Amino acid sequence: MQAVSPTFSCDLKPMIQTNLTAKIARYSHVNRNRASVRCSYKSESFSFPNGVGSSRADWQSSCAILASKVASAENSSSITGSLADQVAAVNGHSNDSVNLSLVPSNTQNGKPGLIQPLTNTDLSPAPSHGSTLRVAYQGVPGAYSEAAAGKAYPKSEAIPCDQFDVAFQAVELWIADRAVLPVENSLGGSIHRNYDLLLRHRLHIVGEVQIPVHHCLLALPGVRPDCVRRVISHPQALAQTEGSLNKLTPKAAIEAFHDTAAAAEYIAANNLRDTAAVASARAAELYGLQILADGIQDDAGNVTRFLMLARDPIIPRTDRPFKTSIVFAAQEREGTSVLFKVLSAFAFRNISLTKIESRPHQNCPVRVVGDGGVGTAKQFEYTFYVDFEASMAEARAQNALSEVQEYTSFLRVLGSYPMDMAPWSTSPSEDA
Repeated sequence: MQAVSPTFSCDLKPMIQTNLTAKIARYSHVNRNRASVRCSYKSESFSFPNGVGSSRADWQSSCAILASKVASAENSSSITGSLADQVAAVNGHSNDSVNLSLVPSNTQNGKPGLIQPLTNTDLSPAPSHGSTLRVAYQGVPGAYSEAAAGKAYPKSEAIPCDQFDVAFQAVELWIADRAVLPVENSLGGSIHRNYDLLLRHRLHIVGEVQIPVHHCLLALPGVRPDCVRRVISHPQALAQTEGSLNKLTPKAAIEAFHDTAAAAEYIAANNLRDTAAVASARAAELYGLQILADGIQDDAGNVTRFLMLARDPIIPRTDRPFKTSIVFAAQEREGTSVLFKVLSAFAFRNISLTKIESRPHQNCPVRVVGDGGVGTAKQFEYTFYVDFEASMAEARAQNALSEVQEYTSFLRVLGSYPMDMAPWSTSPSEDA
């Protein structure tokens, strides 16, 4: 079996001054030295006749791409010598130079304010690793993603990012060591954007964490519920509290905001006394708001699942429950009928599937069916994301993927990682 191992190399021009290290670690100072980062990926071929290797390098190589028969974006007639470019095209990488700068400082009334989220223009080369793990999340302080990052890595330094894509890039560019990002909610379903980014980027899933969502209705001190004329929050949070909001603020207009904690921050920054936000209790503490109502989610069993991402995979083991995540596309002309064969490969080996998600194939979204005699039909092509309860260190998992490989045009292991077995309750916690 052939696999491609990506090697990441960065050339920094000019060299970052030594005293810049402390500035980057704080993420709150103005950067007066701009650096140009040129990133490139190199590929080497490895052979693993006996399956998954025992070392980290072997495992990283074998799980990067189990099988790749992806057609070249430029219709190259030969796979040899262009496989790395094809994989890069599938995952959305390019070799372009990126000019990046640090996060500007934030002050409120002349005093240091809360850390501002990273943006695409803020990413910059990070200093050498320190003792504190740096974890990127999407949102601002007080977001549920920050709570997930704290639960996944309790003693870490949380780095807020304004977009999901920025969190991926922060890890790839060594600004952060890990990223913790949501992939599904028990009420709202899958976060499709992050599924697409998992395929586009080259990070590995190294763990998962589940966070109960505990919503509160927040407003400025002294504001009564009957004075609220507008409620703002993330669309999913508004949907999850619709029944409670109809009772608490029946005359208020409901408006979507890009983030729960950011909605609370917006109210505090603009002194909006007629507006309330649906966010966490921690957001109320951070932005000086009062809690008008606590636990207003309509369903107590409201849980969000987050993935922990890193540049390097972990070595799978068999001494505790593991979960493995893969993504694949069907062979040409097979269409979605191949899904039954793939599911059978797991069922015959008594492997439980916990998640199946389909997304339109980005490189080949439509497939033409028919010979043209009586017309042709067009069907969507899909990539499938599957989570199953087994470790890649188990022979049954390796055999199942070997069979799945026969039906797919490409197959990639996103990660084999420990399952989140920690108990949780729907009552408010220190993290929420």
